[in-house]
Amino acid sequence: MLPMDEIQIQRTPGSGTDVSILTLTGPLTIATLFDFQTALREPDLKSTIIDFSAVPYMDSAGLGVVLSHWAHTQRHGSKFALVAMSDKVRVLLEMTGVAKLLPMYSTVADAERAFSASSVASV
Repeated sequence: MLPMDEIQIQRTPGSGTDVSILTLTGPLTIATLFDFQTALREPDLKSTIIDFSAVPYMDSAGLGVVLSHWAHTQRHGSKFALVAMSDKVRVLLEMTGVAKLLPMYSTVADAERAFSASSVASV
C-alpha cells in the first residue's frame, strides 16, 4: 500500500497513434501532483487517457492539474479522456461543474473507441 503522500504513474501506449494511457495509483492531491505534472509535460505526450481506477480521492489542486492538461490538449488539438472515476472523484467533478466539460468513460477501451470514432469523424 502506498503512503498517503505518494502517487504512482504508469504510462503505456494506447491502441491509437499518439495515444498514451496514464494509470494513476494513489491520491491525486497537492502532496502528489508534482510527479503527475512532470508526467504530463513529457514532450512526446499527445492524446491522453488518464485511468483513475486506483485513485481513491482527488483534491482541488489535483483537479487543477487535470483541468490544466485538458486545456492544453484542447489548444493543441489532442484528445483527452478520464476513465474509471471513483465515486469520491466523480462527486468532486460534479460539485465543481467540470463533469460537464471533461470527457469521462467507464473503461480505457471505451475511451479508445471514442478516440477512434472522433478520428474517423474528423477525416
